[in-house]
Amino acid sequence: MSAPRRLTSLADVSGAASRPAYDPARHGHGIVHLGIGAFHRAHQAAYTDAALAAGGGDWRIIGASLRSVEPADALNPQNGLYTLIERDASGVRARVIGSIACAIAASRAPDDLMASLVDPRTRIVTMTVTEKAYGVDRAAMTVDIHHPAVAADLRNPTHPSGVLGLLAEALRRRRAVQVKPFTVLCCDNLPDNGAFVRHGVVDFARRCDPALGEWIADKVSFPSCMVDRITPASTEATREDALRLTNCVDQAPVETEPFTQWVIDDRFPGGRPAWEAGGALFVDDVRPYEAMKLRMLNGAHSMLAYAGFLSGRRYVRDTVGPAGFRPLIERHIKAAASTLPRLPGIDLAAYAPQLLSRFANPAIAHETYQIAMDGTEKLPQRILAPALETLEKGLDVRPFAFAVAAWMRYCVGRLDDGSPFALRDPREGEIGRLLLGAVAPSDVVDALHALPNFFPERLRTNLVWRHTVNSCLGLMMGEGMQAALAAEAQT
Repeated sequence: MSAPRRLTSLADVSGAASRPAYDPARHGHGIVHLGIGAFHRAHQAAYTDAALAAGGGDWRIIGASLRSVEPADALNPQNGLYTLIERDASGVRARVIGSIACAIAASRAPDDLMASLVDPRTRIVTMTVTEKAYGVDRAAMTVDIHHPAVAADLRNPTHPSGVLGLLAEALRRRRAVQVKPFTVLCCDNLPDNGAFVRHGVVDFARRCDPALGEWIADKVSFPSCMVDRITPASTEATREDALRLTNCVDQAPVETEPFTQWVIDDRFPGGRPAWEAGGALFVDDVRPYEAMKLRMLNGAHSMLAYAGFLSGRRYVRDTVGPAGFRPLIERHIKAAASTLPRLPGIDLAAYAPQLLSRFANPAIAHETYQIAMDGTEKLPQRILAPALETLEKGLDVRPFAFAVAAWMRYCVGRLDDGSPFALRDPREGEIGRLLLGAVAPSDVVDALHALPNFFPERLRTNLVWRHTVNSCLGLMMGEGMQAALAAEAQT
């Protein structure tokens, strides 16, 4: 029996995997994507695949990896094709995606990337590069001149390698030859991500050419969007399932959960694909939808991560399963939902059980310790903001107080058996200094409420809040996290 062929065309696919309902070769590119990793291939590329099938158009994607050469080396021999694997309790499904035209390794071919960005056919530039890659100071909403890529590109702006430099230089070149600017769509999981990138690009451009900065501020659209889809790292099992379901060897498969969400500001002056065919929701303002995700999904994630990790539950699925503490997770989600307005296109009553189903997915190995990291960056939006609103409305603040108490117990840096662990938080040293000599739960509560620029003043000084947090933490520290969970479930 001959060895299976490498995936190179749709004609090679003979297994159970579904194939694009269009001929990729008949569609040109219209998008350049920076950061062609697993999440992009599980999310935006899949939506674009559905858009091409439903509405056609020249909207295929030229992907670019700014550092690694691996995505290009995996995708280009396959003509951009790859297998998207979806896993849940009901089984495994596969879909071959045809929306990627090719991939560029920018470190190896920087001129190719710039040419693609300047190409008049490119009408949208999307990005998933993580917050750290931009080099934007979020507090000041200006470029961080000490960021390595920003500093290098400011010294040599016509040959950039960083995200802000690439966008600014490509827009400069398009302006010089009177080509309309592309729309810049950040798809990183960041609040108000359109404004975040806009401020960075405009400030970078102004430092090089004030007139260019003003032109970008006036002419270039930076819509925000909210993205959601859990995408674990591919494993040998991913490759084996891709082979089994396509009868092809795939060097670029991606696995993910069935759930996917994309909410987008509808501001695309140069046009856009019919992403709504894949389920995208176009709105006038993404911010309320971001709040929904931050408070209901991410807030519950943080609570269960601290309580789960400290009670010996390695994965999120362990916190929702039979041996978990599902009622407390449901309580938190319900409390978070009560702080939200009505959202067009979203049924919060249906969204809540979707979250629980996702958390329980046995095929997703999402570690509680991983989610617990960087708490000082996550809790203000996820927990503290809805806690303050709940308190000011006179509603029950205990779900949020319990979550904060679990974070405080985590900040102690020891398991119930005394074993130490690293907090993995950017303010870990500061937290450690505050907790020196803190023995009683009230000492820990007082010390951490003194963490600068963390708790809102109206929350920090509220006696009901402080008493409730102290009550929750007292049981966690006195009886252990498992006992605290059991007792809290009875309240």
